[in-house]
Amino acid sequence: MRVGVISDTHGMLPASVHEVFAGVDRILHAGDVGSAAILAELEMIAPVTAVCGNTDPPGLAFALPARISVAVGGVRFLVGHILGELVHPAVPADVDVVVFGHTHIPTAEARNGVWYLNPGSASRSRGGHGHTVAIVEGTAGGLEVRFVTL
Repeated sequence: MRVGVISDTHGMLPASVHEVFAGVDRILHAGDVGSAAILAELEMIAPVTAVCGNTDPPGLAFALPARISVAVGGVRFLVGHILGELVHPAVPADVDVVVFGHTHIPTAEARNGVWYLNPGSASRSRGGHGHTVAIVEGTAGGLEVRFVTL
């Protein structure tokens, strides 16, 4: 199982995403997509599951859920844009990875058996982190998360 995780594209998708996500089983987009064209381009790489973000235009925000749960290779992902809104009051018991965006800061932390993952921003960096995405892979030892600078 290999999943590409992206967020905060804000209507711009670096060409290098195609190479980084080549061969993934699914792409998760944690909001602030910017336009439907971004989702269409990502769909050319792999199936996409996406949520709306706080800056998505009304037409796109209406078409996308605020949060969604999806299983890939037996791993359950809970995807949303703003972490505090996504896990309030608690993370559902069957979730393995909580994916969120909004801060534009790449973060991966395992707490109480659940990964909390923010891939950073693919288009607008903050705090000197550059434009980043993440790859989640299932390994013999569990889940491995790595960030890729675009």
